[in-house]
Amino acid sequence: MRASILATLLLSSLPALLPVAAQALDARAQRGATIARTHCARCHAVGRVGGSPLAEAPPFRLLHRRYPVSDLGEALAEGITTGHPTMPEFRLDPDEAQALIAYLATLER
Repeated sequence: MRASILATLLLSSLPALLPVAAQALDARAQRGATIARTHCARCHAVGRVGGSPLAEAPPFRLLHRRYPVSDLGEALAEGITTGHPTMPEFRLDPDEAQALIAYLATLER
C-alpha cells in the first residue's frame, strides 16, 4: 500500500517536474515558448526550473508574481524598455505578443 501511495504522489507531481516543452502546449503557447527561447533565454530563465543566465533578469515563471502577464500585450507590442542598460528594447507584433503571453500563462500553473 505504501508503494502505491508513493507511486501516486510521484505521478501526480510529474507534470510540475517536467520542462514546459515536454508537456502538451496549445499551438499559441508553443509559439510563445519558441519566441521566449529565441529572444529571451540569453538572459532569462524561460522554463519551469533553473536560474536566469543574467542574475538581474527575472525567471519567466515568476513574472506573474510581479504583475498579471495578461496585461503585458500592449507593452510587448509597443516595445519593452527597462531601467537597466543590458535589457535590449524589442517589439513583438500583436500575434507574437499574445503567443508569448499564452506561454507565460502556462508557467503560472
